[in-house]
Amino acid sequence: MTKRILKGEVVSDKGDKTIVVKVQRKFRHPFYGKIISRSKKYHAHDEKNKYKKGDFVKIIESKPISKLKSWQVIEK
Repeated sequence: MTKRILKGEVVSDKGDKTIVVKVQRKFRHPFYGKIISRSKKYHAHDEKNKYKKGDFVKIIESKPISKLKSWQVIEK
């Protein structure tokens, strides 16, 4: 099975080797037809602590690293 890749903005880098990435998606409402924006936050593993708040990154699914982390950063 292929692993999902998502793009988003780093909203927190306070954890050690962990960043929080906010991913936004847009979709058309099934009945009204209006474009709606939804966002979700993912905890991602950042081995070298090199990504800072405000950076845009790509994250990929991985096996669970901790209770909340099951994503890894692949590039900026």
